[in-house]
Amino acid sequence: MVKPMSYTAKVTSKNMVTIPAKLARKYGIKEGMKIKFVETEAGILMIPIPKLEDLWGVDRQHASLIIKAIKELEAERRKEARE
Repeated sequence: MVKPMSYTAKVTSKNMVTIPAKLARKYGIKEGMKIKFVETEAGILMIPIPKLEDLWGVDRQHASLIIKAIKELEAERRKEARE
């Protein structure tokens, strides 16, 4: 069983939080990436969404998941552009 790690960050007056460097490196979170927030009964999950160009060369066995993610990102960006 993996031992959960704990990190603390401060929320700014603009509701911004700095992701601890160790977590950013571990999960490949880079400047400009989007983060999806998912509310669960246990708390809030933060899911990094990689840029499309970062998906280049990913194993073919995951092709259907990649195509689905790309379509979701495209739909999200189109929705944002309309708003």
